[in-house]
This record gives sequence, structure tokens and C-alpha cells, in this order.
Amino acid sequence: MKIQHLKLLNFRNFEKMEIDFSPSYNIIYGNNGSGKTNLVESIYVLALTKSFRGSVDKVLIMNNKDVCRIEGTITDMYSNDYKIIIKDGGKKVKINNNKIDKLSDYISKISIVLFNPDDLRFIKDSPSIRRKAINLEISQINNVYLKNLNNYNRLLKQRNSYLKTMNINANTSSDYLNILTKKLLDVGEKIYLSRKKYIDLLNERIGEFYSNICGISDLSLEYQSDFKNFDSEKILKKYKANLNRDIILGKTMIGIHHDDIKFNFMGYNIRDYGSEGQQKNAIIAYKLAELEVFYKIRNNYPILILDDLFSELDRSKINNILNLINEKIQTFITTTEIDKINNNILQRSKLFMVNDGIVRED
Repeated sequence: MKIQHLKLLNFRNFEKMEIDFSPSYNIIYGNNGSGKTNLVESIYVLALTKSFRGSVDKVLIMNNKDVCRIEGTITDMYSNDYKIIIKDGGKKVKINNNKIDKLSDYISKISIVLFNPDDLRFIKDSPSIRRKAINLEISQINNVYLKNLNNYNRLLKQRNSYLKTMNINANTSSDYLNILTKKLLDVGEKIYLSRKKYIDLLNERIGEFYSNICGISDLSLEYQSDFKNFDSEKILKKYKANLNRDIILGKTMIGIHHDDIKFNFMGYNIRDYGSEGQQKNAIIAYKLAELEVFYKIRNNYPILILDDLFSELDRSKINNILNLINEKIQTFITTTEIDKINNNILQRSKLFMVNDGIVRED
């Protein structure tokens, strides 16, 4: 999967811009604040309809403008034109100029893998950060997963609301709650199995990539879930055993919405005992493994974005990582330090200099 052509209107600090990319390496360089990350952010938004910066949509629109537009020509097995139009009141997406009513039907059309400095949060922060990332990754591969996830969240909201009703009125029947619980269990099982399959596939490659980066292969992922070794009867008993606590708290304390992933390194949780350098290497190994999982499932590599990678690692680590990237992968690299890239990579790259919202092919 590759993006051939990108066209921006009023996106961040780009008023009007059109650009053609290389199918292999694209190096985007310039001073801090020039718009390098904005450029790769636009590709990410085109793919997933939202920013990796956690921004609300309206901040993507250039100051004093009412609308922004991102258009891109993407080649997979075929070539298709994608468009996202963002206004203060919402956004629209189109494929080949046909409006797509549901964002869930648009996401998974363009696959993308991103590394940027904030990704250390994936290890350091709360389980919700890891669940959110895993959900986004699997949704790009499997559109049914996203629909199951939306259905699960709707059922969870209904169950929690009914628990609060039961707390207010002790005579409320539990029949409706039992129906919701059974439905939640059924959809939760599908999500659990999708997550387990995905994490098992990541584990096939993550240790190898970590070893190639820094010489040690003892890195693996551990999937932690209430649904582990799934048995519907046992889990239903857990729901029943926790019912009084759920009613008092007004929320469901068992389910895949509490899942987590642990990075095991040398027998320890790398979050608690690994150095920051080891954690960075673990995230990069994770991303490289993710590329291979996407290829194994879809028989096509996603687009890869390496945003500000060079600020995080030394020159030798950087070039080790770049040499591990399959040449079939279209890769975008943003940097202020182009001299850190070895000549072998530079000679195979298309270079773009960004300066205050203006992009010049070098």
C-alpha cells in the first residue's frame, strides 16, 4: 500500500499544497516548527480520520479558515482516490468521490503504522492507552472488529446504566441485566479472540526484531484478560459473583474493557524495570513486528511513518532500524538531522525540505 499523490487545502500551516511521493523512502526535513510533522499527520488523518496528536478536528483547520481538505491517491491492488473534508461542525469522507456515510466503513481501507516520540506512552501509561492502540491497529486489518468494538461499547453503556437503575431501586428485575450480560459476553469473546490472534502474531516476530536492533531477543508480549482461556460458564459465574459490587459502583468490573498488554523483557515487565532506551527499542521492535503482521494478514504492507525518530536514538541504532525495513514498504521519515541518515538510504530516497508550510522537493 502506497500513497502516490497528496493534496492539502488549509490543513494546519499548509494553505495549498500538492506533492508526489516515492514508493520507497521519503525523507521530510527542516527546522523545528516548519511543518514536517503536520505533513505526515495529514497522511495519517486521511487514513484513520483523526490525528495521532490527540487533537480535536477543528485545530486541523488553518487559522481563519472554515474548512480543510485532504486528498490522496492510494495504490493497493488498485488505485483509489480518498478525500476527507473537515469543518467545525464535523467531517465527511469520500472514496472515488462517493460519500461514505459511516466512518467505520472507511477505516481499514488505508493501513498505516506510525512511530513518534509519544509512543513511549504505550509502555509507560495506563492500560487504556494500550487498548486504544491495539483497537486501532486491529481495526485497520479487520473492519468487523471495529463494528464488534462499537457494539460492545454500546452494550457496556447500557449495562452500566441499568446497574445504576438497580442501585436506585432494589426491586428492579435482573432479567434485562442478564440479557445484556449474555450479549456483552458473546461480543466480548469475539473481540478477545481477535486480540489474542493479533498478539500471538506479534510475538512471532517481536523478539527477532528486538535482537536485530540491540542483540537481545528476550522480548515478548503477554496478553492479560478476564477472558483468558475463554470459558463462557466460568465468566458468567464471575459476572454473577461481582453483581453486588457492580451495582454499588454502577459499572461493569469484568470484561475485555479491562484488558492489558505487558512487555516481558528478561523475565520482567519492561515498564517497571527497563531503561528508557530499552523501552524505546521495545516500541520500535513492536512497530516492525506490526508491519509483518499486517503483511501476513492482508498480503500488503502498510504505509510507515517514522516521525522524529532521530531525536530518540543514536546514529547506529537508527541505521540498524532503517536497514530492517523491507524495501517494499513506503516509508516517511521526518527529521531535523538529515546527516544522521547513511548515504545508502539517502540515495534511495526522495527528499523534501519543509519551511513554514512550503514544501520543496530537494
